[in-house]
Amino acid sequence: MPAIAPSILSADFGRLADEVRAAAAAGADWLHVDVMDGHFVPPITVGPAVVEALRRATTLPLDVHLMIQHPERHVSEFVRAGATGVTVHVEAETDVPATLAAIRAAGARPGLALNPPTPLEQVRPFMKLIDLLLVMSVNPGWGGQVFVEGSLEKLAAARRLRSETGTRFLIEVDGGIKPHNASLAAEAGADVLVAGSAVFESHDYAAAIRALRGGAR
Repeated sequence: MPAIAPSILSADFGRLADEVRAAAAAGADWLHVDVMDGHFVPPITVGPAVVEALRRATTLPLDVHLMIQHPERHVSEFVRAGATGVTVHVEAETDVPATLAAIRAAGARPGLALNPPTPLEQVRPFMKLIDLLLVMSVNPGWGGQVFVEGSLEKLAAARRLRSETGTRFLIEVDGGIKPHNASLAAEAGADVLVAGSAVFESHDYAAAIRALRGGAR
């Protein structure tokens, strides 16, 4: 059964510590933290100080997703703040192998993300350098978007690529995950489901997470 990683992008930031504790009590496996810089994507979200506050509020793994240019400049700050894993984009302006190596050297799990239009082949050279591959199933930047058609095929292709290369990275999917498509994503190859609005915009976080798990059987 896949891990459920609620994205704090959809949480109430005025009550962030309470939101995080509620998600943990409801059965979340990880917390997903979307970091945006206003350059790689238009919005600006959070920085290391928020990750540090999250770390004080929970023992759950913090899955930090850097949607930023030049992520190598900030990796060490996020790891020091408490990131369990740091994922960067293959499309970002960065030396991908060096940045992934820096994440691992800092003590976090290195991950690599790709946007919906980006061919999976662009991440093939880095398969042995990562612990996680994040398949974006929406165009990054805003929560609450609809699952992009073709994402299931990309997840299945990622699973085949993992098998072909003899690697053991986790496959994560982020964007538009709801109970009705959670099972499809898991069956296609996702080990981790990121769900923002499906959890934090529900009235009952535990029921929402159960529905995601139920949909992923």
